[in-house]
Amino acid sequence: MNWKSLICVISVVLFSTATFAQANLLNAKFPEEVGVKTMEQIKADNDAPLPYGYVDDRDILWSKTTWERIDLDERINFPLYYPVDTIGIGSDRRSLYDVLVKNIKDGLLTDIYVDSYFTDRRNFNDLEATLVKVDTTDLGYEQLNAGEQVSPEYINRRKITSADIQEYWIKGLWYFDKRQGELKYRLIGLAPVAPDVNFIDSEHQDLVPLFWVWFPSAREILHEAKAFNGANSARPISFDQLLNARRFNAYIYKEENVYGDRKIEDYIQDNAMFQLLEAQRIKERLRDREQDMWSY
Repeated sequence: MNWKSLICVISVVLFSTATFAQANLLNAKFPEEVGVKTMEQIKADNDAPLPYGYVDDRDILWSKTTWERIDLDERINFPLYYPVDTIGIGSDRRSLYDVLVKNIKDGLLTDIYVDSYFTDRRNFNDLEATLVKVDTTDLGYEQLNAGEQVSPEYINRRKITSADIQEYWIKGLWYFDKRQGELKYRLIGLAPVAPDVNFIDSEHQDLVPLFWVWFPSAREILHEAKAFNGANSARPISFDQLLNARRFNAYIYKEENVYGDRKIEDYIQDNAMFQLLEAQRIKERLRDREQDMWSY
């Protein structure tokens, strides 16, 4: 195959994928037709998350579980955070938090847990108590004390939204596969982190994980949801691809250890700089593990 033929093949492939990504935008005669795929596109759009290969426990020569923080204030992590306002934007663009909550509410995402050890399940009814705060104003208490029914305008409801999410906590396993002779990473779970809903508008806010998602069971849902690709809007990337490829910046805040998996801040207190240096030391030690396997 000469260079001209190769260029033609690549152009056809890119054009076809771009057409599917635009969802009939260029062929739509009316605005209502944008996003509506033809039967041919539906048949061709049969992609799925890249399945994980089977890893035998005997092939794991070494492993280490780590917990990391993804700070949504960092620019590289913006695709996980935005959009926070969905009023003036298309239905095909949603933040990671909106995708998770919508599928939990619809019953499509059921592997929700209280903590990162995935022992105590939660459902949407359990989550409502941690996502919504209902408060009564002083005028409402006056009505209540007078034996009257509280008027709806005297009841304030504060709900956690995408704009309130400040971090994502992720749990993953670094392991050395002796069969393939390389160090790999497998994402196990993630949790959106926001201020406690009871103190969300106060001056001092403590960040808490709202819930933990068992990542392997959420891959189908996260593959269907697309994150914004600033380099090429015709080729959006799915949240599953973004997270598996580690296209984000994170720092370790805990690793499994003999001290009951204590956090870095538990043994390095009141010094943010030393905590970051300790997180970097743990990361470098993990990365050096692969090189050390081949050193004698």
